[in-house]
Amino acid sequence: MHNLKELKIWKKAIDLAVEVYQVTSLFPLEEKYGLTSQIRRAAVSISSNIAEGAGRNSEKEFKHFLGIANGSSYELQTQLFISNKLSLINNEDLEKLNHCIDELQKMNYGFQNMLNKKSSNFK
Repeated sequence: MHNLKELKIWKKAIDLAVEVYQVTSLFPLEEKYGLTSQIRRAAVSISSNIAEGAGRNSEKEFKHFLGIANGSSYELQTQLFISNKLSLINNEDLEKLNHCIDELQKMNYGFQNMLNKKSSNFK
């Protein structure tokens, strides 16, 4: 449906996941199956849902998966705030990741709006 490799939102989500992996690599080993795993899954889920939506057969399905990706971004933000309160992530890394997530959320909403306008033009 969409050329995934040309989607800026997908590329940005991949970059975010890589940054999340780098930051969480510093988490204590006892968090491996706790917050580390949860945070990494949420980060990977963002780009994965964008990819799945891009491969679907309709704009409606794509928008659905963009919505799921956006939900994962909010889940990731929450987990990062918890990690910061537990002193697992410093304020600087938290701000950097949150800035990236905020940009991604804005891109996602903008992309969904563009798809809505595109589909309404065909009605």
